[in-house]
Amino acid sequence: MTDRRETATTPEDLTRLFVERANAHDVEGLLALYEPDAVVAFPPGQETIGHDAIRPVFEQMLVQVPRFEPERPNPTLRHGDIALTSTPASDDTGGRTQVVRRQPDGSWLRVLDRPESR
Repeated sequence: MTDRRETATTPEDLTRLFVERANAHDVEGLLALYEPDAVVAFPPGQETIGHDAIRPVFEQMLVQVPRFEPERPNPTLRHGDIALTSTPASDDTGGRTQVVRRQPDGSWLRVLDRPESR
């Protein structure tokens, strides 16, 4: 079976796709936005590494936050195939920051994700 989900063609696409997939409760679609060995700094104070560990975190997140609203992104900082994306959080959690990397096919995936900065 072929995955027909939209891929991120720019670093900025990842935030939009995350919101769309979270609102669709598409855990596998969320994971597809991350490199297989990505690191998510969640729960706060912990590091969750790799798709197998991140999956239950996303499953629980979608139970606790049934609807996500788009947040206005800060300007993206790029250096070659690496970019830093961020958004000020609208839910009093400080801000959200991600390091993303261009893949060999030209798409972008998250490598490091800090969804809360406080």
